[in-house]
Amino acid sequence: MRLTPALKAAAAAALLLAATACGSSGSGGGSSATGLNPPDLKAPDKLGAPEGQVNLIAWAGYVEDGSNDPKADWVSGFEQQTGCQVHSKVAASSDEMVKLMKTGEYDAVSASGDASLRLIASGDAAPVNTGLVPNYKDVFSGLKNGSWNSVDGQMYGIPHGRGANLLMYNTEKVSPAPTSWSAVFDDAARHKGHVTAYDSPIYIADAALYLKATRPELKIKDPYALDQKQFDAAVGLLKKQNADIGEYWSDYLKEISAFKSGDSVVGTTWQVIANLTADEGAKVKAFVPEEGSTGWSDTWMVSAKAKHPTCAYKWLDWIVSPKVNAQVAEYFGEAPANAKACGLTSDKNWCTTYHASDEAYWKKIAFWNTPIEQCLDGRTDVTCVPYAKWVQAWTEIKG
Repeated sequence: MRLTPALKAAAAAALLLAATACGSSGSGGGSSATGLNPPDLKAPDKLGAPEGQVNLIAWAGYVEDGSNDPKADWVSGFEQQTGCQVHSKVAASSDEMVKLMKTGEYDAVSASGDASLRLIASGDAAPVNTGLVPNYKDVFSGLKNGSWNSVDGQMYGIPHGRGANLLMYNTEKVSPAPTSWSAVFDDAARHKGHVTAYDSPIYIADAALYLKATRPELKIKDPYALDQKQFDAAVGLLKKQNADIGEYWSDYLKEISAFKSGDSVVGTTWQVIANLTADEGAKVKAFVPEEGSTGWSDTWMVSAKAKHPTCAYKWLDWIVSPKVNAQVAEYFGEAPANAKACGLTSDKNWCTTYHASDEAYWKKIAFWNTPIEQCLDGRTDVTCVPYAKWVQAWTEIKG
């Protein structure tokens, strides 16, 4: 088994993300439709002198100083250039990120969508003056003013990267080649015992996305904004699917092994996992089906209580700078946020493989978000099912 840095980071990320939902409910568009009314905080007009240190909360693989892998070090250069010593803590979940940010001991966080919206609403994250982050101008447009990182056109962070959840299948055992998520839902019985799915309550959104396309009478607009009837339909579909599931995955090694052995022949995956599965000799292909896919995106946010705001802003600019953003993207296994990073990846086909600049591709991705009672699709005549009930339902679905 060839264990690459990207897979090491992906493994940690998969385990972390299995514990909590992340991301956005679409690319772009702002948050006004959700009715978010955050505290009246102001972004700084200018920066002062660097304070000498910065305290960060991050996902595994995002803040590397060479101690995990000598070839992965974008912290040392930052410290030398700015004089800001980096102190970082790897968080195990978005809930932990929110809890840590509330202490006021951290200056910035690489928040996923569920955490970012909570941090905005509670006033723990401050609006960001993108004019003080020079490299922001080169961030892909599809990552700006998203429903997970802005409110009414005001950015609350700097985008880091993005990825899609794909349908992967064994080209020798699944015929004809699938084009739809029906391969793991309505047609799953064709491969009974050999279907795999992502092990997380947020996977309910994948079922909702499929029902949005196949059962228009449910009137699903947003797979993360489900009223009780819509939610029950998604849960029902997943309970039916459960009979055909061979295993639910959160460990990338197990998914690769299952596709190599033939225990799994069709199911959800990430691009980095699909690439490595093929490298290991499995005959697989992965793609975004005709209904679209769910996906994820993370954002660096500054604490409203930051004790080292200048160093925090310098970190935001550094982590999204072309060279560093390219390094992080390849190490973690994602599409970079900075367009100029694509010319600096060691794998010159990286951005093509990960669709980094293909905004038409990302418009098909419904980025992870956390469901709340106030429907994220803007409806006010119904109550939507909150994430806590998604967690309960997931336990029931798996039996």
